[in-house]
Amino acid sequence: MTVSTLTGSLLVATPLLDEPPFRRSVILLLDHDDDGALGVVVNRAADLAVDRVLPDWSTAVDEPGVLFMGGPVGTDSALAVAEVVEAADPPGWRECFGRIGLVDLDVPPVLLEGAISRMRIFAGYAGWSSGQLEGEIAEGAWYVVESVTEDVFGHDPETLWRRVLRRQHDQMAYLATYPDDPTMN
Repeated sequence: MTVSTLTGSLLVATPLLDEPPFRRSVILLLDHDDDGALGVVVNRAADLAVDRVLPDWSTAVDEPGVLFMGGPVGTDSALAVAEVVEAADPPGWRECFGRIGLVDLDVPPVLLEGAISRMRIFAGYAGWSSGQLEGEIAEGAWYVVESVTEDVFGHDPETLWRRVLRRQHDQMAYLATYPDDPTMN
């Protein structure tokens, strides 16, 4: 089986996916191939400052300067997603797509100074085994849309689900107005 890669795309939870931790989530896919998929939820800021858990990296992360809940898998570990400046290939950085990649948090931050333009740190990640994500998409749990850099590093993650839907050029844009509780509509 050969999977067409969705790496770099966003998974946007449809209204059918109404249970935590994925209700109204927006996931950036960092890796997708025949073996499965890995991504991080980019619209769930935690109430925990980066300087409390990874003080060496606190000046490298973008506002709001907090950890993000990347997903339900491996919540005791952290993934750093960064955008590098053009033509940079710093130590400890692995490209996922374009100028977006993962930073090895064991590398001293000083080695990446000047090479990282933006960065966020995620506790945990979302993962799918081979064929699992494709099945969930076919069942209607996720919309797959193009990502833009601001989706990952924007200053208002709470409104990202609606903003991503609103910018679509089809009927998906109407879902941006979907009520939080449809029974109260």
